[in-house]
Amino acid sequence: MPKIVISDTSILILFRKIQKFDLLKSIYTELTTTPEIAEEFGEELPGWVKIQSVSNKKYQVFLETQVDLGEASAIALAKELEDTLLLLDDLKARELAKQLNLKVTGTLGIIHKAKQLGIIDKVKPLIDKLLETNFRISNLVIEEMLKLNNEKAKH
Repeated sequence: MPKIVISDTSILILFRKIQKFDLLKSIYTELTTTPEIAEEFGEELPGWVKIQSVSNKKYQVFLETQVDLGEASAIALAKELEDTLLLLDDLKARELAKQLNLKVTGTLGIIHKAKQLGIIDKVKPLIDKLLETNFRISNLVIEEMLKLNNEKAKH
């Protein structure tokens, strides 16, 4: 597992919305985020979420020409630190992070990992909760996720 796990705002908000914020702690023990993301989140973060500023603000500003402020700060911080995993859902930000040779996972990857680690029994109830939020996910992706976790979709 990477030494430092950096989360973007959307991941924090989604796991709060589905009332599974503690799942992040169960999987990663500690998360790191930036002051920009903490501000976007808008609520006090628990003590296991460390807030760290980006040193190279010029690089962050450059990244902001391609992705939003929170994502830019997360990617810039990941580039400054070693052995990181970025928690990002936005496709454009994920593609940019991958171009920069950063490791990335998103909400579904986190849920899959929770199942692999035996933290949750099934992914389907969490996917159902995600579908009640503004999280967009195709039926094909849902089917693949259920198949990957040896679960059946209800037809």
